[in-house]
Amino acid sequence: MTAAAHVREVTTEEFEEAVLKESWRRPVLVDFWAAWCGPCRMLGPILERLAGEFSGDFLLAKVDTEANPELAQLFRIRSIPNVKVFKEGRIIDELVGAVPEQEARRFLRRHCPAPADRKFADAVQLIKAGRTGQARSLLDEVLRLDSTHAEGLIELGRILAAEGDLSGAEGLWDRVPASSALWDRAQSLKQVAQFQAVCNVAGGPEAAAARAAAEPGNLDVRYAHGCCLVAAAEYRNALEEFLYVVSRNKDYRDQAARKAMLTIFTLVGDRSELAEEFRNRLARVLF
Repeated sequence: MTAAAHVREVTTEEFEEAVLKESWRRPVLVDFWAAWCGPCRMLGPILERLAGEFSGDFLLAKVDTEANPELAQLFRIRSIPNVKVFKEGRIIDELVGAVPEQEARRFLRRHCPAPADRKFADAVQLIKAGRTGQARSLLDEVLRLDSTHAEGLIELGRILAAEGDLSGAEGLWDRVPASSALWDRAQSLKQVAQFQAVCNVAGGPEAAAARAAAEPGNLDVRYAHGCCLVAAAEYRNALEEFLYVVSRNKDYRDQAARKAMLTIFTLVGDRSELAEEFRNRLARVLF
């Protein structure tokens, strides 16, 4: 649909119906402007383009403050352009002055989820219901809409990892932008996947545990068992296994056990009690 379908000139007489009542159905962006205002002429076209881009996720209501001084007075408009967001009959946010298009888009995203965000929310509900096949299809759609959607990349990777496709999962987590707040989470998941890969080679958790019990002095077996424990989020037991390996051979596989412990410290929180306990124990073994 064109932007015009989601843009409306609103007068004082129309305000209650066009803005207040409509805001119970979707957010309404009220752009208070005037023809003589230069910044208004800059911001107005940006908002109209975004109204088309968002395809009806919000209504852009344009109020000419010269023609509708009652509204300007009611909402205490002292400088223009002034954009107010109405939802459920009340103002929930505002934007004052002309801003670049990207900033205006970010402002709108706070109140109007992108299509990819809506589909992701539906996928999460499917995952919670155990319908991972349908969730996977929906997450594919999320990434078609937004190839850098961090939450979508992480959740689809988790599904692939659970299916045994660790390489595919890591490929998705590698695509999480470094600027994303979820980048650290993606890195942690990649590390866990690497532990899972070692566990799989060892025959899985049960086989690794049985061999560790039967061959307690076998460092390869103890290391593999530790990897299985990390993949299962049994971090304390995993740390015990890796610490045993380090105590017997500090340079085991280019210090793989020591590095594994450092990775777990990151997973559980570098300043957590568990990390502090085993950091001290590791130091006593090494030094």
